[in-house]
Amino acid sequence: MASWRLTGELQPAHSLGHCLIARSEQLQMTSVTIPAFLLVMKSRKELENKVVMKQMLALLLCVMISAMAFGRDDGYAVAYDGGSVQGIKTGANLKIHVDSNQIRFTEGKQGDVLVIPASAVTEITYGQDVHRRVGAAIGLAVVSFGIGGLMALTKSKKHFVGLTWADGDKKGGLAIQCDKNDYRGVLTALEGVTGKKATDSETMTVKN
Repeated sequence: MASWRLTGELQPAHSLGHCLIARSEQLQMTSVTIPAFLLVMKSRKELENKVVMKQMLALLLCVMISAMAFGRDDGYAVAYDGGSVQGIKTGANLKIHVDSNQIRFTEGKQGDVLVIPASAVTEITYGQDVHRRVGAAIGLAVVSFGIGGLMALTKSKKHFVGLTWADGDKKGGLAIQCDKNDYRGVLTALEGVTGKKATDSETMTVKN
């Protein structure tokens, strides 16, 4: 004889047992499903964070490269160590500004004392022999160079950069001495705006 229990409506005892078992299984499945869902969400969030971080790093890298390619806004302090430029005394303290299409040299409050179109640059050199290299490259028998030209013979540790250009029929060249902290920045900026690779002057020394 079947027994009956009151649960809102009369159901056989064995049917109630089946319901309890089914409910228990549902709870067990839920207890497993919820942590798994949370784990998936956590993994997805971590992945999204990694993607955002990579994008931010890429953007920062682009900004840094652009800044290096076009130099600093306030320019780099350099010393003019001689060349073919008239009106600039050897040893004068200048600032070199590398713009998007030109290279400017300023002196104190005088403003621009030399502007070289980036497309006119023919050679960028660095090292101890830039003075002789510049003189030979621009085809001048006599080029006035500063103390750096003499110190190059003693393998000084000064950081020299040579620059030559040809703007139409006008050829020119100069040597500058950079601060040791700005040396690489100046070379990178010049390479970036001219598209020319800086060359070690000691590997291409021209004997006078």
